[in-house]
Amino acid sequence: MKNGLERLGFTPGSRAAIFHADDVGMCPGANAAFVELSRLGSVTCGAVMVPCPAFREVSEIAAADSNLDVGVHLTLTSEWAAYRWAPLSTTGRGSGLVDEDGYFWHRLPQLEAHVIPEAAEAEMRAQIEKALRAGIDVTHLDTHMGAALLPKLVEIYIRLGREYRLPILFPKNLADYTSVLDFEGVSLEGYEERIEKLESEGWPLVDHFRMSPWVPVQETDRIYRDMVARLPAGLTLIAFHPTKSGEIESIAPAKAQFRTEEYRLLKDPGFRKFIDAQGVRTIGFRPLRDLLRRSSSGISD
Repeated sequence: MKNGLERLGFTPGSRAAIFHADDVGMCPGANAAFVELSRLGSVTCGAVMVPCPAFREVSEIAAADSNLDVGVHLTLTSEWAAYRWAPLSTTGRGSGLVDEDGYFWHRLPQLEAHVIPEAAEAEMRAQIEKALRAGIDVTHLDTHMGAALLPKLVEIYIRLGREYRLPILFPKNLADYTSVLDFEGVSLEGYEERIEKLESEGWPLVDHFRMSPWVPVQETDRIYRDMVARLPAGLTLIAFHPTKSGEIESIAPAKAQFRTEEYRLLKDPGFRKFIDAQGVRTIGFRPLRDLLRRSSSGISD
């Protein structure tokens, strides 16, 4: 069976990348960066954090602009010290979704230790349904900080992709993903078999994953260009976090500059020219969703 890229008309050995804006809806600066960079063609898609304070703002923009490629960034953690968000579906601690203050847990190990899978499923479903009710043409599902790929939740994540007929972020080279997130000590037994099953069904999976490098300002241009130049053959999702300056400096003082620097770089026409010169083609998730939905074999339960 041809892989997803070949089914979309790419030749074998092509290098393609999804330039993905994570954390859309977290704050107005993330929304503004996503919309501007999408319209420039500098990012190809993004995903919204439905429980976050700025979701309504970006949902109204996305509902009015069908060219925006928007997924749901399934959110079960809330990492910042003073800027927090809570579940849509429950306020009760019996769900295992919230800490003593009523917000999502800060880190994956805390979530893994407490979560009740049925409550997590209800919450993820509530987030998808709210995005759809808001008028967003949802193109994919992914997961904030990797939470939906925890062992207790991964089958739910796959099931939601099947039910809504949406591609899910589940990289075939899984270590690309788990090595840059909070998965230390988490057993991934059985994950390769899940990936093989999805691929055998014709599910369009990304091959590789890359994350914002979080490098000092003076290193931004060099490190990001090097990352693009070294992209392997296949489809790589690059999870960027571009944010316009403003409230992000008070939300995340230690990391604001990384996010605002990404916005600056992605807006730079010279960086776009560099990507093209490397022979890397960029796509969004909408063609993968459309491929999934017109698949003659379908995606069975």
